Amino acid sequence: MTAIIDLSDKVALVVGASKGIGAGTAKAFARAGATVVLAARNQSAIDEVARQIQEAGGRALAVQADVTDPGSMETLVSRTIAAFGRLDAAFNNATDGPRPAPLAQIDPEAFDRGIRTNIHGTFHGMKFQIAAMLENGGGTIVNMASTAGVEGVSGLSAYVAGKAGIIGLSRVAALDYADRNIRVNVIAPGPILTHHLEAAGQEAQRMAAVAVPMDRLGTVTDVADAVLWLSSPSSGFMTGAVLPLDGGQLSGRVIKSNFRRDT
Repeated sequence: MTAIIDLSDKVALVVGASKGIGAGTAKAFARAGATVVLAARNQSAIDEVARQIQEAGGRALAVQADVTDPGSMETLVSRTIAAFGRLDAAFNNATDGPRPAPLAQIDPEAFDRGIRTNIHGTFHGMKFQIAAMLENGGGTIVNMASTAGVEGVSGLSAYVAGKAGIIGLSRVAALDYADRNIRVNVIAPGPILTHHLEAAGQEAQRMAAVAVPMDRLGTVTDVADAVLWLSSPSSGFMTGAVLPLDGGQLSGRVIKSNFRRDT
């Protein structure tokens, strides 16, 4: 990421920062000058990301937290304020869902776990983040949804319901606090090359990219850049929005046999 966005003197909280998009976005916040608090259930993983940020000259604190536990999320925000005195930006990135299967075959507990992580987790995060931001005169929140929360995907009932719920919840929060200088926006990525797709192999990556009009997978940097922009004054008149990061996927279908393009 280029050093266009300056978040010096800001404190950013990244929830779900142990790997992939969360870890990459935490590092991007640090490169932009922000002090970063990293949160996840895996303490050793966020310790390692914090160490990398610190070795690069940034400031970082790793705090173990569970988004499904409101007390844990309250403690996370309290520790952020105790350490740095403020909270300016939050990125709620934790996600979960059962393995793909037709709806009638989904285990109810697995479905509930996906909803708890996505919807309850985002609610718990925003509840305490907003309270801290109100004490500080405002702030920004970016919540992680998915293109699957905008359009249905077969076999992903818990994931789709969870991501759609995040979008609705975020819009309400944006309206509730629009006049209090707190902006709440959502990103909706399509297929992003993270550890999940890397582990699936090249054929799975190729098949995922086929559905993208730009004919490539998104990258962690693509997502991190969008989160930083939504967390900066450059997007200052934007709240309640859902920003697709999908290479044009939600725009419709490209039927290449319909035309011949010579240029």
